[in-house]
Amino acid sequence: MAAVGLLYVGAVLFLNGVMLLGKVNPKAAAVLNLFVGGLQVITPTYLIFTSGGDPNTILAASGLYLFGFTYLYVGVGLLADLDTTGVGWFSLFVAVMAIGYSIANFQILGDPSFGVIWLYWSFLWLLFFLVLGLKIERLTTYTGWVTAIQGWVTGAIPAFLLLAGYWDNTRLAAVALAIFGVVVFGALIPLTRGRIRLYPAARRPATPM
Repeated sequence: MAAVGLLYVGAVLFLNGVMLLGKVNPKAAAVLNLFVGGLQVITPTYLIFTSGGDPNTILAASGLYLFGFTYLYVGVGLLADLDTTGVGWFSLFVAVMAIGYSIANFQILGDPSFGVIWLYWSFLWLLFFLVLGLKIERLTTYTGWVTAIQGWVTGAIPAFLLLAGYWDNTRLAAVALAIFGVVVFGALIPLTRGRIRLYPAARRPATPM
């Protein structure tokens, strides 16, 4: 069930990344954020209530709320044209907690692939904090590309492989993801440097997540 939610996390990350690049109207993106946000609140609640008190299941499910609350916050913010600082500072909280979930996946849950994926998400939510909370607008284009790419690399592709039964070599996946992240996100820095964001200040998206 968690893999199904992860698939749609990939979809909303991709959509919001494209929105940051100026290809999707913010209010149009709000609807999917609300749908996925609701899903990512219902899913962990179900998993926790049916876990039988298993601490590892509860631990793994609890991290999903970080996404659910983010996307609900995003969807409402986009529709209501709210200032971005609230979701920006919440993103800092998510970025810090994601490091904890990364360590938990490495040390407790025995899943190095998602240990690396949680580091991806920590980096991404840190970018959201810088762009939305601190208003460092020169990072908007870079953040848009990172968001769209992570939608596939940390969401849609792993989720589909999990659903199809092909996500079994988690150590190999962890190494591949680590190399990909360093190379691709490092290469994006000079490629997006100096790019002007595509939304004027009056129409800035309330959040890109």
